[in-house]
Amino acid sequence: MAGDDKRDAVKAIGATAVIERSPDNLARSLRNAIGSETVSVVADVVGGDGWPNLIGVLERGGRYTCSGAIAGPMVQLDLRTFYLRDLTFTGATILPPGIFADLVGYIARNEIKPLLAESFPLRQLHDAQRAFIAKKHVGNIVVTMDDTA
Repeated sequence: MAGDDKRDAVKAIGATAVIERSPDNLARSLRNAIGSETVSVVADVVGGDGWPNLIGVLERGGRYTCSGAIAGPMVQLDLRTFYLRDLTFTGATILPPGIFADLVGYIARNEIKPLLAESFPLRQLHDAQRAFIAKKHVGNIVVTMDDTA
């Protein structure tokens, strides 16, 4: 899911399909984009008012993981959706032992490539914050401890 201003950039990094960020009907948008009204996994860094729509398109036994709430931390949940559809919810802020080492290995073997939007030296922290707040980036904004960025 991406806004119109980021659609091409998301496609360029290999997305199979990109749907609008806040569709009127998420299930219908999914059907048009991927041929199914449900997905098995949702990874969310947004939260907010659109959250129930994300939960609504999870298939039975689906998994939802969250690592942020930039659109708002408070959401509504009908617990029956959770238990009757056997959903699994996880938070993603603390990594189990070994995960970071595995991730570094994937990067070293070029099996995955981190998506770097922009890098700033620490002395330009305010510029990095402005870039993040502007929400024009696709990928991560990194602040380094040196002046080589």
